[in-house]
Amino acid sequence: MFHKVIILSLGIFALTGCDAQKKSKINTKASEMQTNPRATNSNNQKDGVLYLSEGENKFLREYQMNVTFKGVSEDSRCPEGVNCIWAGAALAQVEVMGTSTRPMTLNLASIDYPGRNYRQSAEFNGYIITLQDITPYPKQQDGAKALAGKYKIGITIKKADQSTDSTKK
Repeated sequence: MFHKVIILSLGIFALTGCDAQKKSKINTKASEMQTNPRATNSNNQKDGVLYLSEGENKFLREYQMNVTFKGVSEDSRCPEGVNCIWAGAALAQVEVMGTSTRPMTLNLASIDYPGRNYRQSAEFNGYIITLQDITPYPKQQDGAKALAGKYKIGITIKKADQSTDSTKK
């Protein structure tokens, strides 16, 4: 009987200790999120650049458009630590949809290269959407295939210049 009481009290003591550990981990994460603004705003707009992770979707009220980073269809950028003839390019697929338009997939490249029809910017619904950043950069040992699902992009959205409209004189 005495053994059962000791085992029962040790079990209760162990469960109480586990609960205290869980509470301290939650409190630590909450304080880290409050003290580290980058952790909470890592995908928000900074300096006019909107950051999106692969597969992420955001509705931008200011532009009345929905933006989804679908993925990277091509990444031929030269890996770090390798000497290449051409720097290469990454091609991100960004789906945009206005509140009164159908969805449209834009292929935004990390560099402008008209010879391969790579464009860093595209126009949609009166706005110019430009790819500013795509990370991570391929590494020599892993290559671009190891980065699938880990990409993040930075885009800017600006009102298209109305003065270049050929219908106005």
